[in-house]
Amino acid sequence: MKKRLKLLLELQTCDNRIHQIIRKKAEGPLRMKGLRGELEEIDQQNKDALDRLEVLKKERRKFESEVQELVGKIEKSGLKLSNVKSNKEYAAALKEIEDLKSMQFAVEDKILKFMEDIDTLEKDLRDRKKKREETAAETEKMTRVVQEEMKELDRRLEALQGERPQLVEKVEKSLLKTYSLLMERKGGQAVAAVVRGVCQACHIGLPPQDFNNLLKGDAILTCPHCNRLIYWGEDQEFTEQKQE
Repeated sequence: MKKRLKLLLELQTCDNRIHQIIRKKAEGPLRMKGLRGELEEIDQQNKDALDRLEVLKKERRKFESEVQELVGKIEKSGLKLSNVKSNKEYAAALKEIEDLKSMQFAVEDKILKFMEDIDTLEKDLRDRKKKREETAAETEKMTRVVQEEMKELDRRLEALQGERPQLVEKVEKSLLKTYSLLMERKGGQAVAAVVRGVCQACHIGLPPQDFNNLLKGDAILTCPHCNRLIYWGEDQEFTEQKQE
């Protein structure tokens, strides 16, 4: 009986390792997507910043054109000032020049503000470019790490999938059928240890008679509470197998 149970335990360990590797392999694409996602987010932020920079430069050019127009008007008003024939015309021309200069100064203040914003944004873009390069290098490094991990998982999976048929072949068909059903229904644990009279899967104590029968080892028993196949976990043969 012990030999049959030990075979089932080996098979269960093999199956659980296979399922664990399959789960880890499924995480690989998600990890790769996460790495690419961080880089894509930085690229999008950089694009938004470049778009904003272009808007600022366009606005600056527009105001620079306004300044040129105002300078031209001031020059014309200056010529007009030299040709006035009365004090009233002189005062009007002078006020016109002053108003135009006030408008020029106001627009130039706006240009200065745009230049400050542009300088700040260009510095930010330089920092972003550096961060992008660092992130790209780290992404490439981590991508290689994940790819190597996937290759190692493939190697381990191939070895376990090669080992499994050999174990299955040693288990009698009726017991294998029971094991397979339990593995499917019990979350990957068909066989459970009983320690100090308590099933280690459902954590409920066995009735005294069932525990005594388990100690005798005359038959393969199931837990009366969770229906898993059970073995005496304090048996030295099983504890040694677990350590291996």
